[in-house]
Formats: sequence, C-alpha cells, structure tokens
Amino acid sequence: MQALLSVTPGGPESLELTTLPDPTPESDEIVMRIRAAGVNFPDTLMIRDLYQIKPPRPFAPGGEIAGEVVSVGEGVADFAPGDRVLALTGHGGFATHLKLKPATAVKIPDVMPFEDAASFVFTYGTSYHALKDRALLKPGEKVLVLGAAGGVGSAAIELAKAMGAHVIAAVSSEDKALFCRDIGADQTLIYPRDLDREAQKALSAEIKALALGEGVDVVYDAVGGDYAEPALRSMAWGGRYLVVGFPAGIPSIPLNLTLLKGCQIVGVFWGASVFRDPKGHTQNLAELFRLYGSGEISPRISARFPLTQAAKAIGMLERREALGKVVVTMEDN
Repeated sequence: MQALLSVTPGGPESLELTTLPDPTPESDEIVMRIRAAGVNFPDTLMIRDLYQIKPPRPFAPGGEIAGEVVSVGEGVADFAPGDRVLALTGHGGFATHLKLKPATAVKIPDVMPFEDAASFVFTYGTSYHALKDRALLKPGEKVLVLGAAGGVGSAAIELAKAMGAHVIAAVSSEDKALFCRDIGADQTLIYPRDLDREAQKALSAEIKALALGEGVDVVYDAVGGDYAEPALRSMAWGGRYLVVGFPAGIPSIPLNLTLLKGCQIVGVFWGASVFRDPKGHTQNLAELFRLYGSGEISPRISARFPLTQAAKAIGMLERREALGKVVVTMEDN
C-alpha cells in the first residue's frame, strides 16, 4: 500500500509518499481499499500540530474516506468483502488501504459514487447538526453563511434551502459568489480580505440591508476573525450565532451585543456530538441520505487530485481557494 505521511510538523510540503505493507485485520476490524478521500480544513491544521487532536507520527491526514471492504477480522458480522462504505476516521485517509473499527464505517447506496461518498458526511454532517440541532432552524428564517463557498459553507447553503430558509452567502470574491448563487443562495455579498473598523461597520450595514433591515435569524460562521463582530451586530432579536470554525482567527466578541439582541452564541462541535449522541447522528445521517437521494443536496466537488499530488489539495484549502469540496483519488495507485 501507499500512504502520504506526516513525519514532522509542517505544511503540505512536509508530507512524504511512502510504501508500506498492506494491513491485515485483527479481531473486530475491517480493512478498506480506499477509492477517494475528502479534504477538510482540519487536515491543514493537523499536519502542523495546530488541531485539538494530535495523532502520533507518522500518520496520514485525511479523516473522510470511501471505498470497498477487502477483508474482515474475527467477530465482524455487519460487513463483508465487497461492501461499499464510507468512514470517518479522523486521520489515515490519504492512503490506498486502511484498517479500522466497523463502528466508524457506514454502507453507502450503490448509486452513490465514491467521490460523493468521500465528500459527504463531514460537511453535511457538520452543517446539518449546526442548522437542525443547534440553531433549530425554521422555514422562512434568514440565514447568513460566512465562508459560504467552502465545503461546510456550501453544504450549509443547500441544507438551509432544503429546510425552507432564505440564505445570504458571504464570500471573498465574485467567482465564489457566482458559485454560491448556482447552488441555491438567494443573495450574496462580497466581503474584503482585511477589515478595519470602518469596513466592519460597512459589512454589518450591508448584511442588515440584504435582510431588509430586520437582521438575520441565524449566522453560520465558518470564518471567525474580524468578520464575527459585524455578523453578530447584524442579527435579529432572538437570533442564533453558530460558531463553526475560525480560519481567520479566534475572534473577541463584545458580549453586551448578545444582551441587546437577546441572541445566543452556540458552539458547533459536530465530531464530539457524534460520540455523545450516536442515535441522533444515525438519524441525521439517514435524513441526509434521503436528501441526497431526492437530489436536494449533492457534494460540489471542484477539484480532484491523485494521491501523489494530495499535498496540493491541502494547500488549496489553506489558501482558501477551494469551491465546495476537494477530493483525493486513489484509482491510479
């Protein structure tokens, strides 16, 4: 097997393509032949030791995979060789094979391509948990999505529309705005790369204007940094501010705004929720597969890289160049 390994903390250029022995399953384990792996923002942090989870080295990044079961260990009853599955593994996915516990894998519909399956659970799972479980989103509400052209942001647009909401997509360029309109956003706005105090005030005013002066009911913040405060200032009474991620930095929020607006700041830690509420996760996953089957959601894959060039895929996410999802494929390895 081949794997792209992080052998020392660093950027994408520090990853090394390595040949390793094929894994064999032990009791209560399965081995997958990986066909595709989704690339997600935690991958960019994990290889630099900046993520809350720090796997022992060497490790392969890539926590979202799809492929076929090739062998099963003693005691495995729910899977058999040939089963098509996706899995959330945390890391290890930038490889041609991986050994894992059956509990991390889910069978996928025959009609679902491996690339879609590898781009599905992390983004849609995060955004559905955020909008359904944490925001309790209702039809007709206004949702502002910051970082709307990225993986979780684009998933949030599709899901919010499927849930009957009005979506304002906030992005950093016109091509990203066009992408968001193409996938269903009702309105878009382009924010500057750098925000001084005056630019923050202007951004808040623009959001309110798009929301017809009433403010937005839900903010889905996958950006953080200097964008957080103007988004919070644009909220309607009783709004819910979803803290999803902060690639632009961890913001400092004036808490008096939550009092003045009667709003909530709500943390979204989907990975922890999966372990704390497995029944809820199973139910959400079933609903997401139904939405996929009906065509209401579909992973927006904008770039594909072979395993030999997977470092470029991580670099694309680091530079915030990706539209929708980026996928690493193993077909040629």
